[in-house]
Amino acid sequence: MKAADIDVKMRILLAAKKLFAAQGFDRTSVRQICEEAGANVALISYYFGGKDNLFFALFEAFFPSRGIASIAQDMEPLEGMKLVIRELLTFRYRDAELSYIIQCEFALLTPRIEMIQERVLPLWQLIHKWLLEGREQGVFEFNSIHTAFTAVSSTLLFPKGNTRMLVLMGEDTTTLEERIADTTAFILKALKPSE
Repeated sequence: MKAADIDVKMRILLAAKKLFAAQGFDRTSVRQICEEAGANVALISYYFGGKDNLFFALFEAFFPSRGIASIAQDMEPLEGMKLVIRELLTFRYRDAELSYIIQCEFALLTPRIEMIQERVLPLWQLIHKWLLEGREQGVFEFNSIHTAFTAVSSTLLFPKGNTRMLVLMGEDTTTLEERIADTTAFILKALKPSE
């Protein structure tokens, strides 16, 4: 593939990501994507085979699948949870658009969720595994794995919650490192055995 082709393809991907995050998949047209990218409408079919495949290509290009796959399965639960918290918050911070697209797709229960779940499932399995192992080792304490898993994964993957309330609090000026430290402390304190 020529450098010019890669450039146009990347412009289309970036435009689609921006518009899907701002308007949603269904409300974004191929024409809008191409206008944003400065590309010919026919190129979406040429490079991606249509709008649905373009959506899936966003995850191939921008979702940190390789990084997730490289996380050691045999880490101690506490260290594993710390690493997952850091990696997910870093992903959310660095790619707020794709993170928001994931949140919206889950909230709307779209047909594209299955593809997203394939990408996110390895991470969910690690969180689940470390929660159970941590409970067995006395590192974590909780009654229901379902409640603990839902609380942790929701905090990490779906932080947008009630955006109207966030407006009342004003602009968030915390750094990524401060967010990681606060979220790690919050989650681990919730999972800590009572003394």
